[in-house]
This record gives sequence, C-alpha cells and structure tokens, in this order.
Amino acid sequence: MGKLMVLTLLGAGLALIGERLVAFRQRINTSWEVEPVEPQYCRLIEGLENGSEDIDILPSGLAFISSGLKYPGMPNFAPDEPGQIFLIDLNEQNPRVQALNISDGFDKASFNPHGISTFTDEDHTVYLYVVNHPHMRSTVEKFKFEEKQRSLVHLKTIKHELLKSLNDIVVLGPEQFYATRDHYFTNFFLVLLEIIMDLRWTYVVFYSPGEVKVVAKGFSSANGITVSLDKKYIYAADVTAQNIHVLKKHENWDLTQVKVIHLGTLVDNLTVDPDTGDIWAGCHPNGMKLLLYNPEDPPGSEVLRIKNVLSEKPKISIEYANNGSVIQGSSVASVYHGKLLIGTVFHKALYCLL
Repeated sequence: MGKLMVLTLLGAGLALIGERLVAFRQRINTSWEVEPVEPQYCRLIEGLENGSEDIDILPSGLAFISSGLKYPGMPNFAPDEPGQIFLIDLNEQNPRVQALNISDGFDKASFNPHGISTFTDEDHTVYLYVVNHPHMRSTVEKFKFEEKQRSLVHLKTIKHELLKSLNDIVVLGPEQFYATRDHYFTNFFLVLLEIIMDLRWTYVVFYSPGEVKVVAKGFSSANGITVSLDKKYIYAADVTAQNIHVLKKHENWDLTQVKVIHLGTLVDNLTVDPDTGDIWAGCHPNGMKLLLYNPEDPPGSEVLRIKNVLSEKPKISIEYANNGSVIQGSSVASVYHGKLLIGTVFHKALYCLL
C-alpha cells in the first residue's frame, strides 16, 4: 500500500511538471520567428558592445545607459569587465556615447548595473539610482550626476530585506521609489523551477527611508517599471506573463490594479514617450533563444508601442523587429522627440530616427 501511494504521488508530480513544462514553452514563445520591421534610419551605437540593459532620458536629451549586466542564465561577452554607466546626448546631430567616471570610494570592480532611474530635485540637481548586483546580491546605488565633469558621485547604498532579486526601479521623490523583484528565489536552479512552475511570488515594492512595503504582488516575473506622465499611474511589466499591469498610485504610495494589457511577447523594460504618454517596451520575441544562446541562431529583438493606455482598447504596434542579425535580446526602447534608442541585455545598442 505504501509503495502504491509513493508511485501514485510520483506519477502525479511528474504529470504536473510535464504540464507546467508545456505551458512554460508556450509562455516563452519557443516557436516564435521574427518578421522584420525597421524605421527608415537606424545605426549601431559605437562603444556599446556588452549590453545596454536600461536607458533613462532626461528632459534635456541626455540619456543614461546601463551596460555590462551579468545576469544568471544570460550570455555575457565580457565576464571579467565591471559594468558601466554611459551617457549620450540626443541633441547632437551624430550622438556618441561616453562612459561616466564614478567617484572614488565606490566598489567599481563589482559594479553590475541593471535597471536605472533618474530624479531631478527642485534645485535642478540630477540623481541617478541604479539597481546593482555586486557579487550577485541586490542593492540600490544613489549617485549625483555632475554634468560638467561628466561624472557620477556615489552618495549611498540602499539595502533592505524586501529589496532582493531586484530588476528595475522608478524614482518619484528624493528617496522614494518603486522597484520590481523578478524572482523569489536566488538559487539559479530554484529560479528555473519557480519559472517553470509559474509560482507568481514576485512583486513591486515601495521604498522610502521611513517605510518599505510590497504594494503589488502576484507577478510571474515582475520586470520593467515606469510612471505615467501625470504621475498618477505606475506601469509594471510581467515578462513571462507577457503583459503590462496598469496600477493607480495613491497618496500613501499603495497601488491598486486598473487593468492588464496582454502583449503576446516577453516584455522587459518600459519607458514613456515624453510627448505623447505612449508606452514603449523592449521585448523578447522568443525567450528560449535567450535561455539557450546559440550565436548561429541568436535571440531576436522587438519593440512595441502602446497608445491610449487607459482606454478600453489600447493600440499596440510593432515599431522595430529583428531576428538577431543586427541586435540581440532587446530589453528597452526609449524615445526623445523623434529619436529612438534600443538597448539590449548583453549585446549592442541601436539609434534610430522615427
């Protein structure tokens, strides 16, 4: 009787895992092939060879780019080089990147930047917040941007029990921000099990010096996050669920869900068009090609634009798509007055005119 019970439970467990594996392959679009879509003019950005995972553009046209992310399970073409923050001025006729110097006293050797967000104070001082993974842990680093010197001054490192496995960040006050946790577990094999079983244990967390709390949960893998132009709504991506959560922000920083926009592709980082309020999303059309990297059949790139976000039927359009022959693993798309930057997790970056 005992053996029969064990065999029954084992069979049920294997059947469940098999069903979840099939569902997992569907969620990451294993068989998806990319149909090319390109603006009239695009060129690769010289100097960005090892990723451009996230991009944040100031109203002045200066864009910050995080590069060199080392992320478990993802390719990395420069594993021994520390991460960097680059700057590009989109007001220039032929924009070029330059690496920003970081002040002494900060551990540059273990710098592993992921999501980034800027905040401009009342005195016009610009602060850059960076999700960092030194030694595969998670912290948030606060820098002051020195525009004339083209440098970053490190001000503080933020840590908290709820700030684990961080992915992206959006800063809304001097020290108030929302951040996403993309995995519950930190062990790589447990993370794979978490994804396959679709446990939905990840969340959005609010941080301030006086209060840290989970404000939205139930995500398969919470990823990119940004805020609407009027600061009333938070947009959070759930990459393996292939959707964007539209969340209303309250005075106490709590969030309530308004709607979910399904995209049918693995959505990574989100940005908002400063002219229209449209969402621009860097996406992965075939997640399996990211997980099982093959340079002969590389992961493609896709950029979606979502118009009329709060309407009953938002309009979704593909603004860029490539099979990996130009850029691989697009993670972000950010626009500034008719100019488009497309970044990637580990590959190159693209500059386009719309």
